[in-house]
Amino acid sequence: MTRKTEEGLEVEIYVSPRSSKQGLDGFDEWRNRLIVRVRAPPLDGRANKEVEKLMRDLTGMKSAVIKGTTDRRKTVSIDGDYETIMKKLEDSL
Repeated sequence: MTRKTEEGLEVEIYVSPRSSKQGLDGFDEWRNRLIVRVRAPPLDGRANKEVEKLMRDLTGMKSAVIKGTTDRRKTVSIDGDYETIMKKLEDSL
């Protein structure tokens, strides 16, 4: 699910676009990914931008989709202290 990096961490997520609610929605054990629901449609990168904003809002740290820009399975890089980011993500679940 997560990998520690020099900048912070990378988290594997599964995005559900066009959702009625927005936020973290648990962990998919089969896909081994964090489930993220966003309201934006998967058009013109809008869902990716919403994922980045949501992760930034949850952690207070810079985030970017670095893999899977055209897929529901994505990797998001979050810059900052690994332990702090993990705590904030766990508290959000």
